[in-house]
Amino acid sequence: MVNLDVATVLPEFDAQVRRGLHSDGSGALGQRVGPVVRWTAASGEGWSGIAWSELDAGTADGVIADQVAFFRARAERFEWKLYSYDQPSDLGERLLAAGFVREDAESLMVADAEHIAGHGSASAVLPDGVRLVKVTDEAGLDLTMELHDQVFGADPYLRAALIAQLRSPETVVMVLAMAGDEPVCSARIEFGAGTEFAGLWGGGTLRQWRGRGIYRALVGYRARLAVARGYRYLQVDASPESRPILERLGFVCLAQTTPYVWSPS
Repeated sequence: MVNLDVATVLPEFDAQVRRGLHSDGSGALGQRVGPVVRWTAASGEGWSGIAWSELDAGTADGVIADQVAFFRARAERFEWKLYSYDQPSDLGERLLAAGFVREDAESLMVADAEHIAGHGSASAVLPDGVRLVKVTDEAGLDLTMELHDQVFGADPYLRAALIAQLRSPETVVMVLAMAGDEPVCSARIEFGAGTEFAGLWGGGTLRQWRGRGIYRALVGYRARLAVARGYRYLQVDASPESRPILERLGFVCLAQTTPYVWSPS
């Protein structure tokens, strides 16, 4: 078992991931704008938002207003990704007062990539008839979106970003677990250039296929990809359903993260 020092890893995550401006392959543009790191999606399609902020009680409301004005001028939805240690302590309430909508919180989970890659449970044998297939074209992406919509609900902003990421295999790898011709689980891994963190995203399994080790197998598969590329850590924004599985594999919770979403409508 590898014990991660949260006091060491969390500042590294902040510096490398939240404050980093490396491309995620989607074409989004990251910029340091005063006390925030702001991402704008290519052509307004995909994820746009605030990934990091350094605010206090005296500056928060003005900075929030500036970011709302920026995205209002673009008629674009955006997310303020709030972490539980962000300041001021009432930043979430200030965002609500500015017209944001709070969505479900998730847990920021991090693990040592080599430990997960070698963990027996993460090397679980897939159920009979289930195989892993890399997504390399739009036909595979169609299956990915079909499964995503069933597991998580429709996301009108995701497809454009994933299409762009298909053209960037050095940055993103997408994979499906297939039972015959049916996708039963999907996931992707993003390799942040110039960081030690590989991000695990989109892990979702059809309800009737849960509890058979498919999700764990996909975590292990992606961990081995990360180790092969020299990444030290794995990072996940985990749902309440995924968190216990990840903890059993060796992930630790660094913080809670909550999306606050502003929409021009």
